[in-house]
Amino acid sequence: MHTLFKSLRLDNSGVPIYVQLREQILRTLGAGVLASGDQMPTMREVAVALKIDLNTVRHAYDELERMGAITLVRGRGSFVAQPPPPMGARAQASQIDALAKQTLATAVAAGIDPTALADRIKALTKQKE
Repeated sequence: MHTLFKSLRLDNSGVPIYVQLREQILRTLGAGVLASGDQMPTMREVAVALKIDLNTVRHAYDELERMGAITLVRGRGSFVAQPPPPMGARAQASQIDALAKQTLATAVAAGIDPTALADRIKALTKQKE
């Protein structure tokens, strides 16, 4: 059984399954369960293990690729992407702003207080230090 499967749990929260899958894979990658260059389980393996439709997994993997988290190599599989090279201060500020806006919108849509979320992010950052 692939190490990725141990942390994946889908629920009936009303959040689309591909979004749950995408977010849980991102959290798993962020936690270092898989390192850059490691092979991801195949889409079919994920679909069978989680008892979900293959197209749902494909949707999640496609989004993860668009986000730069994984790389799909036709005929070889999916791999955890290499970290991007360092960017300039202006580009990084723009990317931080875009990510903050996306996170804020996600929090508001989920009914989560953005200030509480920011506090939690700070606390988690301190835990990693």
